[in-house]
Amino acid sequence: MTALDASFAHCADLVRQTDPDRYRAALFAPEPQRQGLLALAAFNAEIGRVRDAIREPMAGELRLQWWRDALNGTAVGDASGHPVVPALLATIERARLPLAPFHAAIDARIFDLYDDPMPSLADLEGYAGETSSALVRLGSLVLNDGRDPGGAAAAGHAGVAIALAGLMRSLPFHARRGQVYLPGDVLARHGVVRDDIVTGRGGPGLTAALAELRATARRHLTEAKAGLPGLPDTVAPAFLPLALVEPYLKRMERRDYQPLHSPVERAGWLNLASMWRFARRFGRV
Repeated sequence: MTALDASFAHCADLVRQTDPDRYRAALFAPEPQRQGLLALAAFNAEIGRVRDAIREPMAGELRLQWWRDALNGTAVGDASGHPVVPALLATIERARLPLAPFHAAIDARIFDLYDDPMPSLADLEGYAGETSSALVRLGSLVLNDGRDPGGAAAAGHAGVAIALAGLMRSLPFHARRGQVYLPGDVLARHGVVRDDIVTGRGGPGLTAALAELRATARRHLTEAKAGLPGLPDTVAPAFLPLALVEPYLKRMERRDYQPLHSPVERAGWLNLASMWRFARRFGRV
């Protein structure tokens, strides 16, 4: 096994462990495009878990700066020694991917390092666009061998829908460590303050705020689906996590759902089946 093969294998293992839904979606892609999707998801996982590895935000900012330098070829030391970097750089080269979305995603992740609440719904949608939507868009380019398949607007809406569902699913975890991704303007409309979330107090206001966010996620889901017709079926795996948005939202609407304490999970085989049905409608199995 070459060093590059080992890097792609590491990316696959990392995504399988940290982002199983995107891992399952990548299984629908042919090689080597599957490798590229997993390299992108591994990069996303790496910059998304920087907070877990640091004690002070400044240390996290330095780690994120290292990723910028690695992409630019200016990192101190040999960046190729990082197990994700060779696969990521090879993917960027193969698909002729622009670097700007990677830098924007890194910049967005600075928010993760601090305990400041998300100011507004517009800010949250922007954060989701720079992170989740960028993954969908870059994945589409990888799957179409570097050629623009169109569907930039669909990718944007898809990423926001996926991110909103994911952030609401992760609410108990984020609350325990003092993070509030729920937008401040939505919370204020329903009389919710930060302490209601981070202390686990919750209340009817939080229930109403989450209902509003689910409606927002569904609006983006509808817009994303409206933009899918006409796209080449080769790009389907990039959009497959979209198949899980509605099932996750429905789980949050059960009577026994406790948003600050109940994890929102589905069996892996159910998620794979949902993706398979979505892929069939998209025209690719």
